[in-house]
Amino acid sequence: MTPETAAAYSLLNAQAVRDRAHRMLAIGLDDKLPNFRVDLTRLLDAAERTLAATRKAYPTLDVPFHSRWRHFVFEGSDRWAGIDRATQWHDPAVQARAAFDLAMVSVLLDAGAGPRWHYRDPASGKAIGRSEGLALASLDMFTGGAFSSNHDKPLQADAEGLMHLTNDAVRGGFQVSGTNPLVGVDGRADLLRRLGACVAAKPEIFAINDVSRPGGLFDHLAALANGKTLPAATILSELLLHFGSIWPSRLTLGGVPLGDCWRHPALTTADATSELVPLHKLSQWLAYSLIEPLQRAGISVTEIDGLTGLAEYRNGGLFVDTGVLTFRDPADAAREHDVGSPLVVEWRALTVALLDRLADIIRQKLNMDAGTLPLAKVLEGGTWAAGRAIARELRSDGSPPVKVISDGTVF
Repeated sequence: MTPETAAAYSLLNAQAVRDRAHRMLAIGLDDKLPNFRVDLTRLLDAAERTLAATRKAYPTLDVPFHSRWRHFVFEGSDRWAGIDRATQWHDPAVQARAAFDLAMVSVLLDAGAGPRWHYRDPASGKAIGRSEGLALASLDMFTGGAFSSNHDKPLQADAEGLMHLTNDAVRGGFQVSGTNPLVGVDGRADLLRRLGACVAAKPEIFAINDVSRPGGLFDHLAALANGKTLPAATILSELLLHFGSIWPSRLTLGGVPLGDCWRHPALTTADATSELVPLHKLSQWLAYSLIEPLQRAGISVTEIDGLTGLAEYRNGGLFVDTGVLTFRDPADAAREHDVGSPLVVEWRALTVALLDRLADIIRQKLNMDAGTLPLAKVLEGGTWAAGRAIARELRSDGSPPVKVISDGTVF
């Protein structure tokens, strides 16, 4: 392995995300970042808003993990749980592979939808936007067999089905039209085709006990579980190791795709990773979403806080809208910024570090610790909902305070 390749692999884990995010925050606290100023005195307001959102959604503070499964619940009805109960699974592994398949395609389709898109839910007749709409649309596509090459087995996403998925099929599934535009819809379809090709190329990982399918990762992770226990960070590391090739037009180092990793001039090091800032938002969102299927299959997932907060626009928007972060140049609030720009990378890295700080404040206020209130529950309670709520208070369309040009494959 070359030094560059080894350096690349050092970025493919949650600890690298956390370490570099906190380095970014330290630079910000010294007031030396080019795009944002940091005011930690405003963090208490962000924490109070998060607590209010948590108590509203979960009055008993019995908060579940932040994961894709929450978005399959609409008006009190858990759509996937109903399908799951009605299906005759041959064994827990078959059930887990299906849940993995669903989580993977749904998460990869979950980048920001834009303010104008909605999904007209056939069951309720209601128009649902953003993540919840994307979730229900992807669930309906999944249960309808849109990602399966086997008509007799609709509840799966397999390599063949994904590789032959067309842009039109995704547009149809998401009801995209001239009056109902979805940001980056073709990029989402391409991402799923890349997922299919990636899975097909690695049967030793994804076809251990079945056809090549994303859900085959369950068997691989089960084999890694030591005494039926698996650290959460291992889930992410395996996702980053085996799915790196699906991300389009991203940075590589030593021939290794770095995924959701970007450059920022402030993050200098003495090795080949200088200026590189790993964030791995969708991969971490997916790692959180795979915890529950693993648990149902009898595998205990430990050290949940080994994962980090998610560098996405609701969490990040909370800190801008509460004044923890302010634009150094106020005109940047009105400009559109490329997802790989230093401003967006800086904002996202600061978000990860600030989520750790905010979680500590909330635990102190509730007399809880990381064991009883892990970061996954703070996010769910939580920061994501508080970020959405304050965005709606401040802007009529509920848009985030940082305008990002996205291709539908980042956040």
